[in-house]
Amino acid sequence: MAKLFWGRIPIERAAAFFYYESHSNTANIIYKLKYKSHPEIGPVMGRKVAVEFQRDNFFDGIDGIVPIPLAKKRFRQRGYNQSEEIARGINEITGIPIYTGIVKRTVFKGSQTRRMRWDRQENVEYAFSLVNGEPIIGKHLLVIDDVVTTGATIIACAKELVKAGNVKISVLSLGLTKR
Repeated sequence: MAKLFWGRIPIERAAAFFYYESHSNTANIIYKLKYKSHPEIGPVMGRKVAVEFQRDNFFDGIDGIVPIPLAKKRFRQRGYNQSEEIARGINEITGIPIYTGIVKRTVFKGSQTRRMRWDRQENVEYAFSLVNGEPIIGKHLLVIDDVVTTGATIIACAKELVKAGNVKISVLSLGLTKR
């Protein structure tokens, strides 16, 4: 997974809990979390991920967790941010603080789900904005998303985070789409 980010953001480490394949049991977990109003799945999965990855010291040196922010419209529709719910579970196990309000999603041009690789990149290229970089200067941040396909969303968000100065990025998601 880290190869998606090489040369594009200052990536330290990257991992996913499972491979994401449409119509699989793991896809059903993501689908319920995102589209069927089951925010409680996020913390449960976050705890599972944290317990599993803590064994390999994945979280060592990470100063804060940044869940991928949702656009206001999407947040109003869903009522919660699935990445933030996953982050809560990780925080419960690791104690790593969650940073929200550091970066915001300024543009939402529709879901990435059915877009091709280049479309995904264009869709999120300027979708995020650094709001308050002071708390993250010099920090190693763990960016959390539910599913990574091309990495475009993570890259766009991380590019804003590094504007704060001397920021390192690691990435963790529930799913990684097989290509």
